[in-house]
Amino acid sequence: MARIPVIDLFAGPGGLGEGFSAVSDDFGNRAFDLRLSVEKDQYAHETLKLRSFFRQFPSGGAPQEYYDLIRSGNMETFIKKRELLFRQFPEESARAAKEAWNATLGEVPVAILDKRIRAEIGNNRTWVLIGGPPCQAYSVVGRVRNGGVDENDHRVYLYKEYLRIIAKHKPAIFVMENVKGLLSAKLNDQSIFDMILRDLRKPSDVFPETDCPQYRIFSLSSKPVEYDPPSENPVYKKDTDYLIESEKYGIPQKRHRIILIGIREDLKVQDVPILKESDSVSLREVIGDLPRIRSGLFRRITSQTEDADGRVRFEYEMLEDNFQNWRRVYSELRKEIFSVNGFSRAFGGIRQAPPYSRGGEFIEAVESSRKPEKLSHWYFDERLRGFCNHASRAHLDEDLKRYFFASSFQEVHGRSPLLHDYPPSLLPRHKNAKSGKFADRFRAQAPDQPATTITSHISKDGHYFIHYDPVQCRSLTVREAARVQTFPDNYFFCGSRTAQYTQVGNAVPPYLAYQIAGIVKGILE
Repeated sequence: MARIPVIDLFAGPGGLGEGFSAVSDDFGNRAFDLRLSVEKDQYAHETLKLRSFFRQFPSGGAPQEYYDLIRSGNMETFIKKRELLFRQFPEESARAAKEAWNATLGEVPVAILDKRIRAEIGNNRTWVLIGGPPCQAYSVVGRVRNGGVDENDHRVYLYKEYLRIIAKHKPAIFVMENVKGLLSAKLNDQSIFDMILRDLRKPSDVFPETDCPQYRIFSLSSKPVEYDPPSENPVYKKDTDYLIESEKYGIPQKRHRIILIGIREDLKVQDVPILKESDSVSLREVIGDLPRIRSGLFRRITSQTEDADGRVRFEYEMLEDNFQNWRRVYSELRKEIFSVNGFSRAFGGIRQAPPYSRGGEFIEAVESSRKPEKLSHWYFDERLRGFCNHASRAHLDEDLKRYFFASSFQEVHGRSPLLHDYPPSLLPRHKNAKSGKFADRFRAQAPDQPATTITSHISKDGHYFIHYDPVQCRSLTVREAARVQTFPDNYFFCGSRTAQYTQVGNAVPPYLAYQIAGIVKGILE
């Protein structure tokens, strides 16, 4: 069977595309051919292009120069080596540059976009469209912060561009991912989710000039209760039947997302398999093998004042980030937290000295390095001989105390503390520290459960993603977040650390996408 063309819109760093690219046919060759990945962000696009280059070679056949590149250790060296790598392999780098397109949907002229898509699919009617339009406008947290859905927010309507491409180019199958908040979002008192379902089933109602066939929209987590007689559309008990709870399918994360699969009516598919549930995978089972590293020191508050508007202003002094200072700060915070009732139990097992290193863009593996306990076949690449994107952030010294408290509390009580659990000396210096819906703003991740949802917010401060090990006293690194999101270890994220976190947080877990792609392949066969 010929490889099935795939077009990826709103691609981010390529989580969906990576999953589809990992599916093999009966002969061990890639079943899908990722022809075009469209992404507006500069650094996510750089990540896409580099990964596309990696995939130009047979599985396991990437050149040693690729590994030398991602083992560079610092960005300046990385950029120079990347230019050299692309010059050394001009054909593969040209194909990668053609596939990964840095463009903003909704802004790029429609004629140019359509021409690019036609060039990749030609007259092929058996191709797949994947992607999730930006979700911030109707995510639950976004609506809480912004006071409702703004009908002028162009992101609410970006799915229409996705819909236009369906109507114009008529893929055999499309896979659309979005946030759980879409189920409850309303615009002018109408359910946005109902509007989207209606449009996706009949794209020509919105774009009558396209003469597009209808689509049947299936869930990948629930079987329909019946089929609507005239349209043969599957009918589900409730909208939440379209929700995929990732932790049920071997993803080490409680990520709940809507994923819709649309099948063109002429394919006459009656029964779509649903994802198979599998054993839960805990956070420790996928990051416990990574090298132990310490937090960085950033600054401390020296004074605070309140302005006429009641806003608190802080004065800071910078802290020199070296191991001696870290050991002093660590000793102080341990002494302070040790006095909290019951915490002496947590320190019974903490005999190790704090780690010396803060990690780096690459850490060499040592002889004692282990593989992750779960999904090692998916993550591990013996040619890498180490770990990419595994550097800690620097934190405010007060926050380090909260991190240490939170991870110690998690160890003693089996849950992350809420703000009312903190001693007064550790409360954030905000008037509303104990109020509002975000009272768990400092969250230590539980080691023996799937992690909470990795989102792009991890790029801001890391407070919600505190490592469970008190000795390391830090937030998750990019590589740890990438493990939670099930990116293979040889998947390198380009750009600054903030850009890397944003990319990881915005992605669809590749291992979930891989399972979805297996279902799509089965339908098309």
